[in-house]
Amino acid sequence: MSGGAVVGAFAASHSPGITGWPERAAAESREAVESAFADARGRIADLRPDAVIAVSVEHFTNFSLGNLPAFAIATGERYLGPVTAEMASFLGVPQRIYPGAAELGRHLYSSALESEFDPALVEGGLEFDENFCVPLAHLDPDSRFPLVPVIVNGVNPPWPTPKRCYDFGRMIRRAVESQTDAQRVVVLATGGLSHWVGLPESGDINQEFDRDFLARLVTGDPERLTAYTAAEIDAAGNGAHEIRTWLVAAGAAGTGFDVLAYEPVQAWLTGTAVAAARM
Repeated sequence: MSGGAVVGAFAASHSPGITGWPERAAAESREAVESAFADARGRIADLRPDAVIAVSVEHFTNFSLGNLPAFAIATGERYLGPVTAEMASFLGVPQRIYPGAAELGRHLYSSALESEFDPALVEGGLEFDENFCVPLAHLDPDSRFPLVPVIVNGVNPPWPTPKRCYDFGRMIRRAVESQTDAQRVVVLATGGLSHWVGLPESGDINQEFDRDFLARLVTGDPERLTAYTAAEIDAAGNGAHEIRTWLVAAGAAGTGFDVLAYEPVQAWLTGTAVAAARM
């Protein structure tokens, strides 16, 4: 049997407002984002993935400043999300158990070590917040696809460099190709784009940064995608560092993306986008 393949890669914002208070956005913006999610959902269904490697950031639901890894890979059989009933109500997403692709997760972890990455290993107990629950509510509402959750530090410095994140994505692609447990794998990145968390600028959106980043994503040029300094990302908010998850997806895809939607939604406090790789 031949090895597996990354058959698709997608990226999407995970603002709590997308599911928690969608009505606060302008009708045109809301419709554009929901239409893009529907498009991506259909594409993923057509790809018939055996598993989804879902890449997002940590909002201190599982880790803390006392233990905040640059990368973490989970290998559980199942995951709870949202983590509490109160969060489920806040996000407008029913609490549920998400299936895990444990064997693929273990293989990914071993492959990371062999590729000179040193991610944290989460063998069970990883819990979801908006990081995974918001996009999956649109992209896999019935929780059909087993998950390998991957965490990238995009919330507190020091962060892994953009190039390190892109290379981590390339490692994911090689790892998928060197196993046979999951023949067809989709990579899903969530987070970003520009936004400020817990700061006076909360609600501001840096459209110039967002559009430039998306333009680089469209070309798929690794040098342009990984050329950002921390200060350049800071200009788009502390939450903009979540684009590191998109860089992982870009590395896994090895190609450019189509932008299915970009809407600067102040009511959701986020430059909101959905994109799909041209595989």
